[in-house]
Amino acid sequence: MLQAIQDLLRPPPGMEFDFSQPAGEPALAPVDGVTWRVFANPVSLFVGGVTAVLLELAEPSVRSGVWDHSSFQRDPGLRLRRTGFAAMMTVYGPRSAAEQLIARVVRLHGHVRGSTPDGLTYHANDPRLLDWVQATAVFGFTEAYHCYAQPLSAHEKDAAFIESAASARLYGATGLPHAWAEWETLLAATALEGSAILADFLEIMRTAAILPTPLRPLQRLLVRAAVDITPEPVRSLPQLQGHGLRFGEAALVRTLARSAALLPLGKLPPAQAARRLNSRGQV
Repeated sequence: MLQAIQDLLRPPPGMEFDFSQPAGEPALAPVDGVTWRVFANPVSLFVGGVTAVLLELAEPSVRSGVWDHSSFQRDPGLRLRRTGFAAMMTVYGPRSAAEQLIARVVRLHGHVRGSTPDGLTYHANDPRLLDWVQATAVFGFTEAYHCYAQPLSAHEKDAAFIESAASARLYGATGLPHAWAEWETLLAATALEGSAILADFLEIMRTAAILPTPLRPLQRLLVRAAVDITPEPVRSLPQLQGHGLRFGEAALVRTLARSAALLPLGKLPPAQAARRLNSRGQV
């Protein structure tokens, strides 16, 4: 069961990459930082990723950009694997390869523009939107790890934002929060709303073939866990009400996340990256 979740850390077909090379080349995120721990846990990574998307889809311009210009509705499993690979690269990949990947994403985003149903124009490389997307990702992954895998101190939560600044700047996010309190300020200042797309996203995440069919109840559990840690005002939106964890399920998710941390990483990106840096005595 946990092995199937762990497989989500693997690069998708056609995007295979050896994170153990070149020997000694540092990553964008510090090897001794909290981010390396957070991204090595597949359970909290899945939960946090769903939370981040829920927050993104509550922002009107980001929602239109994501829903109208991505392959998520057609092939959510592959889309999630590709997004996950990009995240793995920005955390564990050698800096040169991470910079190349981010540059390609920025070029692709240069063509993503349009208008919301209310007539508001948007552009995917708008720094304001990039700040929101990057901030929600840091929050989602960090909060899921804190709630389900291992509690983090206030200092460690701040560090998660600081450690993400280098990759965020490469994406064009110039105003990423540098502390948890700054994230909360950004959250309070951002106009967020419900929509049918939020409900559609939840349904896709519950039913899509992301995990093997026998594990689909586990997939639905992890989606509920994501809703449960989504902050206000989004958690109280009509599309999310009643879709959080049921009595006793939080303990089950914590057991899964803590058990996943005990699995050997083998040839997965975190272990490969550790070997890359250890070869030069940096771990």
